[in-house]
Amino acid sequence: MLRLTDLREILRYVPRFRDKVFVIALDGAVVEDDNFGNLLLDIALLRSLRIGVVLVHGAGHQIRKLAAQTGQTPTNIDGTGITDAATLQLALNAANRVTHEILEGLAANDLRGAATNAVVAHPAGILHGVDHQFTGKVERIDTGFLQALLNNDVVPIVQPLGCDGEGHTFRLNSDAVAVELAQALRAVKLIYLTNREGVHRGNQLLRQVSVDDADTILKKHPDEVPAEEVSKLANAVRAARGGVPRVHIIDGRVEEGLLAEVFSNEGIGTLVHSNEYQAIRKAQKKDVRLIFNLMKPGMENDEFLRRTRAEIERGIDDYYLFVVDRNPVACVAVHFYPEQQKAEMASLCVDARYENQGIGLRLVHFAEAQARARGVEELLCLSTQAFNYFTQKGGFRQGSPDDLPPARRERYERSGRRSVVLVKKL
Repeated sequence: MLRLTDLREILRYVPRFRDKVFVIALDGAVVEDDNFGNLLLDIALLRSLRIGVVLVHGAGHQIRKLAAQTGQTPTNIDGTGITDAATLQLALNAANRVTHEILEGLAANDLRGAATNAVVAHPAGILHGVDHQFTGKVERIDTGFLQALLNNDVVPIVQPLGCDGEGHTFRLNSDAVAVELAQALRAVKLIYLTNREGVHRGNQLLRQVSVDDADTILKKHPDEVPAEEVSKLANAVRAARGGVPRVHIIDGRVEEGLLAEVFSNEGIGTLVHSNEYQAIRKAQKKDVRLIFNLMKPGMENDEFLRRTRAEIERGIDDYYLFVVDRNPVACVAVHFYPEQQKAEMASLCVDARYENQGIGLRLVHFAEAQARARGVEELLCLSTQAFNYFTQKGGFRQGSPDDLPPARRERYERSGRRSVVLVKKL
């Protein structure tokens, strides 16, 4: 059951996503899970907020079940290997069954849905000397068709199958189809709903990872990612490289997990983001004067504790700059207290010429990402004038000086500024 605070969090994101498109890719196993009905309720909520939703589903789970029932041995489960005629028929039967279950679920939630033939495909052909027979490759997406459905309040359903101009059907990989759909429709989000909690590196769940870091992991450390999760991560990289700003990989069996991922900074699974954060770089010693000048107005109006250039230089490794056209226009610092598993976000300031453009909030999110990457459990922020901003926009709550690590508490008392202490659990 959504709490009032959850509803407020959702409403904060609505203007950003209204009239945009989400592509949601469901593994076949998720469609059979008990939580599938709740997922459809979440999708109904997205539609009520004027967010366009396109569903693409897999059928590997159902193909395995059908094969066991019929005694067949499929040549291709996920649409990436060879597909013979018998396996194609299994895929057709399994995919049609999954599509029908989705249509039934949409109808039960007063949503209109339509199975489509919007994916035009051609044979994968002969690869490395091997004929892949009925395995296909996406040639193009009929975006006009899909957009017409969305404009008429219909949820398009896309199967892991494609047809060519002569009516031949080919088996496709649903993860790859989702990428093509998201790119063609200029979706702001591609969301993979799986039966795993996200993507792991070793035993650690990757919560947020840039497309460059994800690509490096796949190329240099592929053995550190479980085999079952490689396809999702590889296709997430493809999507982000192709212009999709955010790719989410989450456990579709978690109740309200879809909403928690979309409408909160924390999420529940793995977020692969495009290089929005490339606009944020680590500060260098040569930036000390620039940082001082950015902070100077805030120091003059008592918003910031006064610092000298020498003090900034001593802590330069903690500072980050937001760059527009190679010109730094904002900064933030993240100070770590590893013994207490806490970090402090400090010195957040934006050049007056770039205010009200969302840069401050992006730096807040960046600071959170830096803290999470270091295993920090609690992010702190001290403010004398902007505490409403941090509570209303950044999701912080008011704490007390007792929340500060001992070393920071000592400096707090010595300053006499009586700043409001703000806390956010990570």
